[in-house]
Amino acid sequence: MSSSNLLDKMIEALQVMPGIGPVSATRIAYYLLDRKRTEGLLMTKAVDEALSNISLCPICRNYTDVENEPCQLCSNARRKEKHSICVVETPSDVMAIEASASYQGNYFVLHGHLSPLDGIGPHELGLEYLKDRLSQERIEEVIIATSHTVEGDVTASYIASMVKKFDIRVSRIATGVPLGGELGSVDGNTLALSLNYRRDM
Repeated sequence: MSSSNLLDKMIEALQVMPGIGPVSATRIAYYLLDRKRTEGLLMTKAVDEALSNISLCPICRNYTDVENEPCQLCSNARRKEKHSICVVETPSDVMAIEASASYQGNYFVLHGHLSPLDGIGPHELGLEYLKDRLSQERIEEVIIATSHTVEGDVTASYIASMVKKFDIRVSRIATGVPLGGELGSVDGNTLALSLNYRRDM
């Protein structure tokens, strides 16, 4: 307990972040109070605005600024690979692929992977929306970029079976992404090679 109830609440609130415990939260709180009050207020305003307004893109399920409106990637008419969809587990995977500058197509974000024990099935991953896109758009290839984990492999196999029913080419990113690794932790060059040397499923 500190000398201020507001400070105690601030320290407790900071601990909602992954990897931030009481010690780190206390250090951050004192740092903001002692040196970065203006920046701290700007940060809280940005966080509040984002949490209040960001929703899922109705096309790819990535994050978008306006509810029921396409995200910046889906609404970008200059993207070159319009007839491909890259399926990823998280929005941060999209950011990693975009940073690699190796892909100019469309995306579909699962927000997880199949995990029956946790109650996560095809419905929770929004796969009915992916089916709708495959039937309504002129898609020539679906690239599966799930992580190389047991759950990621199961999810990839399920999606591949689903896509093949539409007579659409389906591939998965190649080796280079380590076993058990997530796309967000892979450097851009390795990720670009994984996409370029993807294999058919």
